[in-house]
Amino acid sequence: MSVEQQALLFKCRDCWLVGVLHRPSQPSARGVLIVTGGPQYRVGSHRQFVLLARHLAAAGIPVMRFDYRGMGDSDGAMRGFDKVDDDLRAAIQQFFLELPAMKDIVLWGLCDGATASAFYAPKDARVSGLVLLNPWVRTEQGLAQATLSHYYVRRMFAREFWRKLVSGAFGLRESVRSLVTLAAAARRHAETDSALPARLRSSLSTFRGRVLIILSGADIGAREFSALGERHAEWRALLSEPRVRQAIVAQANHTFGRKVWRDDVAALCADWIGSW
Repeated sequence: MSVEQQALLFKCRDCWLVGVLHRPSQPSARGVLIVTGGPQYRVGSHRQFVLLARHLAAAGIPVMRFDYRGMGDSDGAMRGFDKVDDDLRAAIQQFFLELPAMKDIVLWGLCDGATASAFYAPKDARVSGLVLLNPWVRTEQGLAQATLSHYYVRRMFAREFWRKLVSGAFGLRESVRSLVTLAAAARRHAETDSALPARLRSSLSTFRGRVLIILSGADIGAREFSALGERHAEWRALLSEPRVRQAIVAQANHTFGRKVWRDDVAALCADWIGSW
């Protein structure tokens, strides 16, 4: 299927935003808006967003990617991922103006772009689905628990660790100090520390569309997200709903930096978007 790439310029309040539309010759009625994680712009690490958009568009799915205010080629001041509702709304409006036959869209986001998408989705009936890659749920406690559970435990079973320990090349004192600090942080539980995961869970619960969660097998942020379902009944209930699907790309890093990982993600997304 032939695909046209079209540059876009549209307003968000008093700023001009820049985007790119990937328009298939026979577009499906469901589009995908790529929501960047910060600090990123519409191309993505190792051209990830460009390649994903081309893959989906070749399957007939129209795709739009764009720069927030203050990022890439767009005007304005940079803002946090939890303050981009106006940017998303403006991009969605432009997307529908370009493709008036489109019925609904899926928001696709990586890291804090995933979390930003989830925050926005319940507010817009045009959003029917979410694809969330390694959603950002970072807290001091969550990072400490994930590091203890996965980094330190894995290291204890590594041959290289014991070789360094026996040879004296291992900094035992520094490692013990780091371990004690992490253990203290993992035990700490402040109300503000849980605010981000709680807000994400609330948004996903309020949103009644479909959700695809894709996690990297070798990413600490993905481990933090997985731990929510392991430790909290509310998260387990949410993630077990029929409308929610989870997938893991084994050994992938945070941005799915190898071609095989990017291809796995693109295939998962295309199949899922076309399945309902």
